[in-house]
Amino acid sequence: MGKVIYSVASSLDGYNSDAQGDFSWAVPDEAVVAALTADLAPVSTYLYGRRMYETMAVWETDPTAPTWSPESAHFADTWKRADKVVFSSSLDRTWTERTRLEREFTAEAVERARSAAPGDLTIEGPTLAGSALLLGVVDVVELLLCPVTVGGGTPVFPDGLSLDLRLVRQRRFDNGMVQITYDVDRPRHTG
Repeated sequence: MGKVIYSVASSLDGYNSDAQGDFSWAVPDEAVVAALTADLAPVSTYLYGRRMYETMAVWETDPTAPTWSPESAHFADTWKRADKVVFSSSLDRTWTERTRLEREFTAEAVERARSAAPGDLTIEGPTLAGSALLLGVVDVVELLLCPVTVGGGTPVFPDGLSLDLRLVRQRRFDNGMVQITYDVDRPRHTG
């Protein structure tokens, strides 16, 4: 059965976007896009909330997206081949291929997606991933640390979360970004 991977860009002070919702500081260069796309090879399913789905759907709905760069074209192909599960109570429908809508985000819904997936799953977006982390269904945390602090915004991790993590990989990029990957150790003993 595949792993559930929380993959997220983060400022050094722990935010995915700033107080105005901007995340342009996290846009990767070609080397980073190539590395992240290669990491997606074992991923067969993306788990999204409404906002992240609306952001990522551009890879299928905007015909210019693959022309942004050679690595963008490769990423667009990778994204289109994967299944997508969108968790939303407000979205009326999805508008990309290989995409289904789930109304409620639960541990059981994640396990159904995991059972149906022939590979790993990513869960993207700190709101949905925060819920997944609190439910204990995330196996891997993969942070793309960006060389910036933003002073506030949407946190990468939810309040009240306690995790024991084990470093399994780290790599540095020439643009100053650093990718660190942790396995989530279970169970967490407190007391």
